[in-house]
Amino acid sequence: MRGAVVILFPAIDLKDGQCVRLKLGEMDQATVFNDDPAAQALAFEAQGFQYLHIVDLNGAFAGKPVNGAAVEAILKAISIPAQLGGGIRDLATIEAWLQKGIRRVILGTVAVRDPALVREACRAYPGRVAVGIDARGGRVAVEGWAEASELTAIELARRFEDVGVSAIIYTDIERDGVLKGLNLPATAELARATRIPVIASGGLASIADVRELLKPQYRLLEGAITGRALYDGRLDPKEALDLLRAA
Repeated sequence: MRGAVVILFPAIDLKDGQCVRLKLGEMDQATVFNDDPAAQALAFEAQGFQYLHIVDLNGAFAGKPVNGAAVEAILKAISIPAQLGGGIRDLATIEAWLQKGIRRVILGTVAVRDPALVREACRAYPGRVAVGIDARGGRVAVEGWAEASELTAIELARRFEDVGVSAIIYTDIERDGVLKGLNLPATAELARATRIPVIASGGLASIADVRELLKPQYRLLEGAITGRALYDGRLDPKEALDLLRAA
């Protein structure tokens, strides 16, 4: 998808059935933005977004789906595709979500702990498996960002170079939810190091970040995820989507 229209993914992060945003990945730093995630998803679709990004935050910590009812309600409400991460740690869970209508599952912790599962899932469901790489200081974090590993983001991405991963979602934890701006240099470095399409996540703060995404050195990215800036009004959806379509 490189060279195609840059995709802006609005994020729905689920905690206790509500639509929240965390600060720096801390569960006790959650701001509730909507207690009806399905209504929020429908609003994003009405604004013109083409692809939804969903995270089961409780699931990421629990290691299994926790906000399943909210995700299913979202899927019933929207017609645009959605990708889902958080607590997806085995083939049965992957299969269940894909059958329920999730377009693409995102494997995070399990990509570090059990890379064989990623390969197996990619073989079973071509084009429907993404890997989430969440990094702090360039090192991959796992278990809902609670633990650091010794792996670098580039090392992890290269493990999956030829297995059929459809995308890498790269999150800079130190920017997530604090509106510091995307870490595009690090994200682009990762994208140059792998043939897998890369999506930027963590810190998108304003229309300036969207303009930055369109600079030649960042056009190799598939897109970016936006959360808090959309919810608190710092990013106007129409302005952002018009800018991307005109590029």
